[in-house]
Amino acid sequence: MIEIDVPGFDRLRLSHFVSDYNGTLAVDGKLICGVIEKLNALAELLDVHIVTADTVGNVRREITGLSCRLEILEGQHHDRQKKAYVEQLGSSSVVAMGNGRNDRLMLAAARIGIAVTGKEGCAVETLKAADIHVTDALDGLDLLLNPKRLIATLRI
Repeated sequence: MIEIDVPGFDRLRLSHFVSDYNGTLAVDGKLICGVIEKLNALAELLDVHIVTADTVGNVRREITGLSCRLEILEGQHHDRQKKAYVEQLGSSSVVAMGNGRNDRLMLAAARIGIAVTGKEGCAVETLKAADIHVTDALDGLDLLLNPKRLIATLRI
């Protein structure tokens, strides 16, 4: 668990990290170098969840060795499915990260939403739904591994 007081924002009690895969943790279906190590370090503090439509079809192979729960979405309305996933965990204890349009509801529902603009870009609606914007998934993970950075970013 990550517990911190953010002046003018709130006391955070985070238990879950929920992330999109493609465009957020991976580029063209391949994990960004260093992500596995940072996610495994984060898994010592939070329950790590990857929620994805697995567009490229290789997420299971790519996350071998990662301590996480994988949820592969099916059907339609992935945006609503991701939001429901966060709500099922308890929105107030979730920090979520994503980049696609189908991540916007998930980021808005989570206590902290982190939008990532990496090589695959970031949907404007998702950027507007986020509390924090980073240009790289590794920077977003480092915010959680070094929680005082969250204070610096979110305080009033």
